[in-house]
Amino acid sequence: MNITIVGSGYVGLVTGACLAELNHSVTCVDNDARKLEQLKRGEIPFFEPGLDDLVTRNVANGRLQFCSRISLAMPRSEVVFIAVGTPADSSGDADLSYVYGVAQEIGQSMSRPLLVVNKSTVPVGTAEAVRYIIESELATRQVEIRFDVASNPEFLKEGNAIQDFMHPDRVVIGAGCQTSQDILKKVYAPLGENLHTLHTVDIRDAEMIKYAANTMLATKISLMNEIAVMCDELDVDVEMVKQGIATDSRIGPSFINPGCGYGGSCFPKDVRAMRAMARESGVSGKIFEAVHARNLEQQHVLADRIVNFYGEELAHKTIAVWGLSFKPGTDDIREAPAITIINRLLDAGATLRVYDPKAIDNARAAIDSKQVFFCHSAAEAVKEADALLVTTEWEEFKAPDIGALGTSLADQVIFDGRNLFDPTRLESLGIAYCGIGRRNRLFTLVSGRTNGAWSSSALTTEMAQGRPIDNIPVLEEYRPRANHRF
Repeated sequence: MNITIVGSGYVGLVTGACLAELNHSVTCVDNDARKLEQLKRGEIPFFEPGLDDLVTRNVANGRLQFCSRISLAMPRSEVVFIAVGTPADSSGDADLSYVYGVAQEIGQSMSRPLLVVNKSTVPVGTAEAVRYIIESELATRQVEIRFDVASNPEFLKEGNAIQDFMHPDRVVIGAGCQTSQDILKKVYAPLGENLHTLHTVDIRDAEMIKYAANTMLATKISLMNEIAVMCDELDVDVEMVKQGIATDSRIGPSFINPGCGYGGSCFPKDVRAMRAMARESGVSGKIFEAVHARNLEQQHVLADRIVNFYGEELAHKTIAVWGLSFKPGTDDIREAPAITIINRLLDAGATLRVYDPKAIDNARAAIDSKQVFFCHSAAEAVKEADALLVTTEWEEFKAPDIGALGTSLADQVIFDGRNLFDPTRLESLGIAYCGIGRRNRLFTLVSGRTNGAWSSSALTTEMAQGRPIDNIPVLEEYRPRANHRF
């Protein structure tokens, strides 16, 4: 089929390249001239594993091309996917101006029967608005051309997008007539046995499914993070709790890893949009409010603990930071917890040595501070650092040489925002550890002796005196520790 994708950002480019791989003839339209020149040279403006090879191969075989105007692609298009951004505005609503602008251009330039498909994440009712805009433009031109509008939400995970597209756990088709359903089934037919489930639903149902899916996943993350905060207060190891609930088939192991918050282009924006839709439809939306608030708070948990731990000394400390992207497998730093934490530490006067396998360039453009040094490796980042902060769970961070790491860090302290390390092993090597919901026993007890910050030098001295970690006295009875926790 002849398919046009309007928008060559993350969703548009992945969709276009994968559809070309399925033997469709695909044209990606984008109004960014610089990006188009990059793409024509086979240069991908963002990192996604395998995408560069996919684009290069399909450009070479003629199944994938790029152009700057929708009108240039219209004469041969059978299906047009709208895959432009829908960023949140100041109130949290999805900004649909790009979607509506594309609909207007389609109406102004279409010359043959057409199926218009919303691939962008849009609020319920957007397809009806797109239909109205196209009809209005056709009326202005005084022409009658058959067209329909459908919804086909994407479920691509950054870092695994090609696999998700080529082996989807489901494809959702929201269409109001059988003809449109059949056309979209034909688009995805080359997936064959790789297409496990195809759901045909009403258009409004499809629009809600996308938001419901992302909000559900964000809720699981936020709930587990709130449980982790409670575990710190109750002297419970959240990793043991996680293992105990992950085998429950009703819960499962996915999206229950406690950490320093979620980020990226989808979850934060979609939770805010869901909150706005609830408000507009007269629903309280308290759960959406709570998920959003928990995530904002979670991004400050480790920053608060570092600030409380060092106190005024932080202005004289150098912190190594491993991870800048919001998740592994991508260079995307949009709403990344690492950036929030880094800004907090900079405000406190700390010097930072940061490293990420893919996101260094994006972070360099986003962080303007002479107190930040961008490093080429994890080892370089910890060199001459006092403590280590881990904010992204890249594979290369999961099994470092702990002995060498402890030697490199002057204060022998690790703040683990993704619970990558084993606290018992670190403590046996004399390395102080603070995770998310990992009891943080050492820090809780020693900081309790000093009404707040415990200096790193004093902590190191205590450990150097040979006091085994296991011999630190436990509390005789539980007492709330809000005023003297890590």
